[in-house]
Amino acid sequence: MRPRVLSRLLQIQRVLVRHRLDGIIRATHLFRPLRFTFYLSPATWFRRSSEATRGERLRLALEELGPIFMKFGQMMSTRRDLLPRDIADELEKLQDRVPPFSGAEARRIAEVAYQRPIAEMFATFDEQPLAAATIAQVHAATLPNGQEVVVKIVRPGIRALIERDLEVLYALANLAQRYWSDAHRLRPVELVREYQKTILDELDLMREAANAAQLKRNFTGSHLLYVPEVYWDHCRKNVMVMERVRGVLISDTAELQRRGANIQRLAENGVEIFFTQAFRHNFFHADMHPGNIFVLLDDPQQPRYAAVDFGIVGTLDPRDQHYLAENFLAFFERDYRRIAQLHIDSGWIPSHVRVDELESAVRTVCEPIANKPLREISFGQVLISLFEAAQRFDAQMQPQLMLIQKTLLQIEGVGRQLYPDLDLWKTAQPLLRQWMNERWSLRAIAKDVRKHLPDMVQALQQLPPLLENAIQRAHDGRFSVPVTTKDVEKLRLEIRRDGRRRDIALLTATCALGGIIWLLAGTPAWPGYALLVGGVIGLLSLRRL
Repeated sequence: MRPRVLSRLLQIQRVLVRHRLDGIIRATHLFRPLRFTFYLSPATWFRRSSEATRGERLRLALEELGPIFMKFGQMMSTRRDLLPRDIADELEKLQDRVPPFSGAEARRIAEVAYQRPIAEMFATFDEQPLAAATIAQVHAATLPNGQEVVVKIVRPGIRALIERDLEVLYALANLAQRYWSDAHRLRPVELVREYQKTILDELDLMREAANAAQLKRNFTGSHLLYVPEVYWDHCRKNVMVMERVRGVLISDTAELQRRGANIQRLAENGVEIFFTQAFRHNFFHADMHPGNIFVLLDDPQQPRYAAVDFGIVGTLDPRDQHYLAENFLAFFERDYRRIAQLHIDSGWIPSHVRVDELESAVRTVCEPIANKPLREISFGQVLISLFEAAQRFDAQMQPQLMLIQKTLLQIEGVGRQLYPDLDLWKTAQPLLRQWMNERWSLRAIAKDVRKHLPDMVQALQQLPPLLENAIQRAHDGRFSVPVTTKDVEKLRLEIRRDGRRRDIALLTATCALGGIIWLLAGTPAWPGYALLVGGVIGLLSLRRL
C-alpha cells in the first residue's frame, strides 16, 4: 500500500475518532489492519464529551473528509424513509450548505479562465455565493445585456483531493477483491472505476454545459421540466454560466403548500420525468437530490420542475434498458418466474442457476408486500431485500446500473418526502407499458430499419467482391481461417509446458543416473554427489510445473 494511501486511511480514522464515530472503525472489516492504531490513539483515551448530536457529528466528519464523502452523505440524505430523522436532517445540509470558498478566490479563478477582468464579462458579479456544493459553488451575476445568470466555479484544488481519495478507494477495493469472499459478486474495483468516471466528469464544466443543452432539447415544449439556458460564450472548463432560475426548492414543502402548489401532481410528475428520461430519451439527470431541484409556480395547479447541476448524467445500454423495463413490469404483475428468467438471461445471475429456485427466492421477497397498498412499499427496501436474496445465487453487481439505481432511489426519496402517499408503481406502470408498446410497434421497427438501411445497402454492395475473393483463394489453396481464441492459446501454453517438463525430466534423470554411475565407478566422489543432488532437485522441481 502506498504511503500516502496509508496516511489517508489513518487520517480518516482520526476524523472518525475525533467526531466520536469510532463504532464505524470497529464494524468495518477493511479497517482491521489499522484497528490497533485506534487503541493507541490519544484521542481514544481522552475523548471529550460533546453536545453535538450524532447526526451533526456525522455531517461534520463527512465535511472534513472531503468531496467524495460529502457526495455519499448527499445521496443518503434523500432516503429519509431508510434513515433516522435526526441523521437525515443533518445530511440534508450537505445538499447546498457546504462551506464555501472565498468570493475573492472565485473572482480570481474566473478571471484566469477568461484571461480578462471579470468586469468585462459581467455587468455585476456578486462575490457572496448563492450556494456551495462539494465540487463547485455558484454566484449571482448579470450579463451586459441585463440577463440574470448564475456563474458556477469549480473549487480550487478539488481535483487533487478527489484523485487522492480515489486512490484510497482503489486500495480498499483491491483489499476487498483479495480478502473478501463476496468480492467476485460485488466487483468493488469495477464499482470504483465507474464512480471515478462519474466524479471526474463533474470537474469539466464544458461537459456539464453540453449535458444541460441535451436535456433542454429533450424537454423542449414539455410542461414537466424546465432546463435553464446555457451561455456558451461565457463557459470554460472550470467556469459555466447559465440562466438564473427563480423557484422554490423542492425540499421547502411549507412554502410550496403556502403558495397552493398541487403537491400530489408534483410528486407524480417527478416519477414521470425520471421514467421519460431513462426509457424514452435514454439520457437522465443522475444527481437529483433536493438541492438541485426547483419548482416553478406560475400555475400552482400545474407546477413545473426546474433542474440545475448537470454534472452527472447517465445512459443505458439498450439491452440493460430492455431488461430493466421488463423487470419492472413483471414486478407490477407479480410474475416472479419472469423476473427470475430475466435475471438469468441478462447475465446478472449465472446461467447455471435453476429458474425455479430463483423464482422461489424472488417470491419470498415480493409476496409479503404484494398485498400491501403500493404507497406503503419502498422501492429501496425491495431492492435491498432482492439483493440479499440473490446473494445465495452468486449474483454479481452491475456497475453500469449504479447510476440508474442511485437516481431511482433519489427520486423515490424526494417523492416520498414531498408526498408520503406517493404511489410510485401506479405512476410508473402506464409509462413503461406505453414505452414497451411503442418500442415493438411497426412504426418503431420501420424507423429502426430505415435508420440502418444505408449500412445494410453498403454491406450488400461489398458482399460480391468479398465472395469472389474467398472463392478465388479457396481455388488457389490459399484459403485459411485464423483462430485466436483463448482456448487455443491455453492449449498452446499447455503443450509448451509439457515440452519443458519432458526436457527437464530427461536432463535431471540423466544427471541422477550419471551421479550414481560416477559414485560406483569413479574417484573423486564429489562430482558424483553433485550430479546426484542436482538430478534430485530437478526431479522435485517438476512438481511445480
